[in-house]
Amino acid sequence: MSVSLRQATIEDAEIIWKMQVEAFTDLLEKYQDYDISPATESFEKIKGKFEQLWTTYYFIMNGEIKVGAVRVIKKDDGSRKRISPIWIMKEFRNMGYAQQAFEELEKIYGADGWCLDTILQEEGNIHLYEKIGYHQTGKVESINERMDIIFFEKN
Repeated sequence: MSVSLRQATIEDAEIIWKMQVEAFTDLLEKYQDYDISPATESFEKIKGKFEQLWTTYYFIMNGEIKVGAVRVIKKDDGSRKRISPIWIMKEFRNMGYAQQAFEELEKIYGADGWCLDTILQEEGNIHLYEKIGYHQTGKVESINERMDIIFFEKN
């Protein structure tokens, strides 16, 4: 398995949107977080993010196969680089793609100064982020009775 990142362009916005909705639908159904779930974002909102100077989307690739995608937010204001969101398509999960995608991102942007958040109840996500060097900040936001968001930083 050879993971690479391919930068997405505005012409890829619809593909990114469709992949994102599909990838997050199970979590939306599980946690019913209709206000913040990536599965509920409109195509117009995704397209708008492509137009932000500080946003870059990448396809996570295994050869020519799109196994997932990630959005990197990098502002020139001294703030941390942010991953929001990252996803692996259902049929490719638990195969190491996400971890390798993080390694590729760090080759591009450096290993320090990152932040991200995830669902507290998704133990697999927390395990992955801690395994690759992220630490919990202590900040937790309650979204509803089913779900909380936990925040992470790396260096």
